[in-house]
Amino acid sequence: MQSSEQFLFASAPDSWGVLDYPGPSWEQSYEKMLDEMVAAGYKGTELGPYGFFPTDPRVLEPQLAKRDLRLLGSFVPVRMGEPDAGAAMIERIKKVGSLLALLKAPFLVLADDQSDGRNRFSGRAYEKDCPQLTSEQWKHVGSLVADAERIANDFGLDLVFHPHVATHVETPQECEKFFDVTSHTRIGLCLDTGHCVYGQGDPVNEAKKYGSKLRFVHIKDCDAKVLELARKNKWNFEEAIEHKVFTVIGKGDLDFPAFFRALSDIRYSGWSVVEQDVKFGDPAVNPAKNVTESLSYLRGVVGSLKQEAARTS
Repeated sequence: MQSSEQFLFASAPDSWGVLDYPGPSWEQSYEKMLDEMVAAGYKGTELGPYGFFPTDPRVLEPQLAKRDLRLLGSFVPVRMGEPDAGAAMIERIKKVGSLLALLKAPFLVLADDQSDGRNRFSGRAYEKDCPQLTSEQWKHVGSLVADAERIANDFGLDLVFHPHVATHVETPQECEKFFDVTSHTRIGLCLDTGHCVYGQGDPVNEAKKYGSKLRFVHIKDCDAKVLELARKNKWNFEEAIEHKVFTVIGKGDLDFPAFFRALSDIRYSGWSVVEQDVKFGDPAVNPAKNVTESLSYLRGVVGSLKQEAARTS
């Protein structure tokens, strides 16, 4: 199946600067945000941090339904290297999973949580002083993921893993290690194009490498010059975001025609969540305009691929 039916596009609250914890970014109107998503042309949204959208399904479901928006999933960070992380993880998955299941969302997106140690080496995990998980901690990761999968499956959710900047699973090599220690599970990959590039990876290569394990996609674009400055100046992840390391899709340096061609090659069909991590309150950022331009660009990319496929068929 080619065309826009193969590639479905959703939005997410982080493009409006919504942070993972309550604060000024949570005081903006979620209804206005949903209206702006619909006006831009999106068909779905992620939940964002638990508590930003209403957590009562009787409130949230009609808000989504009247806008014809599909809820796709939620991001659940876990401090995977800590031996006592399991109980907190299970509690978090049960809380989030209950809401997702009631609203028939398909995905639970697991990630290692950001740490101060890794944040100081954002984009520079290859440096010798960058903290790494020990062999024992990696074994613990395998056990944690098996528990997470069991709980997620109880709610009918597909568990996928998101390699993330400023965590212990940032680089392609660390991602390979993660899937090695979790090979006894069915956890899939949520590939984030911007985080992949930030972590010294190539999204095209990663998509082809993981094939059927790639079950969910996050779309970000990245300014290569800002990323180079971030590494040179040793900015942490938040500092790089403030310097606009992520751009409107199509205005950065990622090769999205090549990426979507790779998705077609591996027969990926499904959702891509379009994101631009921004600093909340930055007067130079216009989220509604940015998410609209991003989707317009991506529709052009998949439209060109459809024409390309038609010419060669």
